[in-house]
Amino acid sequence: MSFPTSITDHPIVQEAVHRLDALGDPRFGRTLTRCLNDTLARTIRPMPDGTAFVVTGDIPAMWLRDSSTQMMPYLALLKDDPALQDLLLAVLRRQFQQIAHDPYANAFNAEPSGQAHDPNDLCGDPWVWEEKYEVDSLAFPLLLAHRFWAATGRTDHVPGALGTARTVIAVWRTEQDHERLSTYRFRRENGPSSDTLPNAGRGTPVARTGMTWSGFRPSDDACTFGHNVPANLCAAAALDGTAELAHHAHDTELAEDAARLAAELRAATARHGTVRHPGLGPMYAYEVDGKGNAVLMDDANMPGLLSLPLVANIPTTDPLYLATRRFVLSPANPTWHQGSAAEGIGSPHTPDEHIWPIAIAVQGLTANDTAERVKALTTLLSTDAGTGQMHESFHKDDPRRFTRPWFSWANAMYAELALDTVGLGTRPLWQKGT
Repeated sequence: MSFPTSITDHPIVQEAVHRLDALGDPRFGRTLTRCLNDTLARTIRPMPDGTAFVVTGDIPAMWLRDSSTQMMPYLALLKDDPALQDLLLAVLRRQFQQIAHDPYANAFNAEPSGQAHDPNDLCGDPWVWEEKYEVDSLAFPLLLAHRFWAATGRTDHVPGALGTARTVIAVWRTEQDHERLSTYRFRRENGPSSDTLPNAGRGTPVARTGMTWSGFRPSDDACTFGHNVPANLCAAAALDGTAELAHHAHDTELAEDAARLAAELRAATARHGTVRHPGLGPMYAYEVDGKGNAVLMDDANMPGLLSLPLVANIPTTDPLYLATRRFVLSPANPTWHQGSAAEGIGSPHTPDEHIWPIAIAVQGLTANDTAERVKALTTLLSTDAGTGQMHESFHKDDPRRFTRPWFSWANAMYAELALDTVGLGTRPLWQKGT
């Protein structure tokens, strides 16, 4: 089976380039096309079983989260394009297989090769590149499955999506009582402390709150406290989509179960995942333990607090979100950096004073005016070190100092922002009333 390797001639892309050119900078459209083509031509590997394996870029593994976000911009291009639709279906089917194989793993190999980030990890499964359990690894494929259906009306993938959702719900319910029910452990002897979990691999102790526990953040760094707020809200949104798909498939039991868990996660996050900031009032914390401790920060990776309108269906005008956004985009947030080249959010995962292009794109996508989106596009182009690619991170004063020369997720985020800026983005396809 072969899949499309170029979208240069796609009518929606051509229209997007035309509208972007009208903004006055021809690089906007050229970079959009380059980023979309790069993902198709270089990251996707057709598999003998008809699925598609998607590398994250310069690491030869498939991340459940990254592969979902790498596909998100193409949702806007699916209408009247069966070949592109079949590609996304193939990616989804691969993800469903991977979750069925090991729902606690975050990244997989194309074959049972035994390749791994660290061969000495507890998990010795030859299919698994890394078994860092992250709530978002399960949430993003469910989000993609629902958004694909909303964009196309196709239901080929729905049985697989609903079967996957049952597995995911079981894991999330187990991890609502992590201390008592979970058998998951992660220990890594080599590397920084952020690469392993304390307490004999169980993680920092947490109270039972109704939130679901996560060992690691979307950055693949260990959670300080296992109740990650944006991940829980993202999970609730993924369950909303699952409930809608299940209703469409007349699976009332699953629809009710998904809706019930979504409500539990939201209620628990509202109760335990918010704090009162002395200058901003009520806002979201990044992580909590249910024992009164909280981490106040944001991380450039999604799901993060800044990205809640994109991953959790929270309106950009929501007062709690707006207060959180003001915190996140200020020096009060320890991961926010301001330099001579740019300002924006970074991550403890990368060197200090480094800003992530993903976070710049998210800031533009969650802005309430076009001017801020155009500003974000301009910043992304001015900080690519002349490579025409979005990197993982760059130094706030010198974009020539960057991490990861090929990071497809960041390219996808540029594409999402560019399409959204000219009114051809994906959100109208699936977001209702937000």
